Amino acid sequence: MDFDVDAFLAQPLTARVATPTPTVRPTWFLWEDGAFWILTGPWARLRDHVRADPRLAVVVDTCDLTSGSVRQVIACGRGQIVEFDVARGRRKLVRYLGHDVERWDPRFRAYLFDDPRDRGLEWVRMRPDRMTASDLSYEPAPERRE
Repeated sequence: MDFDVDAFLAQPLTARVATPTPTVRPTWFLWEDGAFWILTGPWARLRDHVRADPRLAVVVDTCDLTSGSVRQVIACGRGQIVEFDVARGRRKLVRYLGHDVERWDPRFRAYLFDDPRDRGLEWVRMRPDRMTASDLSYEPAPERRE
């Protein structure tokens, strides 16, 4: 692997999750304990797709044209539906929304204070069977001055 994958995946990036149906959807995620953790519930079809066929692919990438930094992680494995836990949910949402829960949109605060079973919250956990990380960065061309 060409760079620190754990540090890369600790950033608040958006992943794209693909199922065999075929469906591809963007999502926030948590990379923890060697697995991708994706929040799901009755509003999303991901849970049904995973129950029907657990094969998943996840892509997380960045491309900064100014600096030339281009990095990607591609992971494949089998998703598993697991019970939602509030502590992990908090860790995930703090990454994207910050530590001040009072400033969060009310629908995100509800994940932490309502009973997750009442909302139908669950996790899709995917431990990669295969994962590649690539640093495809390049030296950007200098700006031309006219």
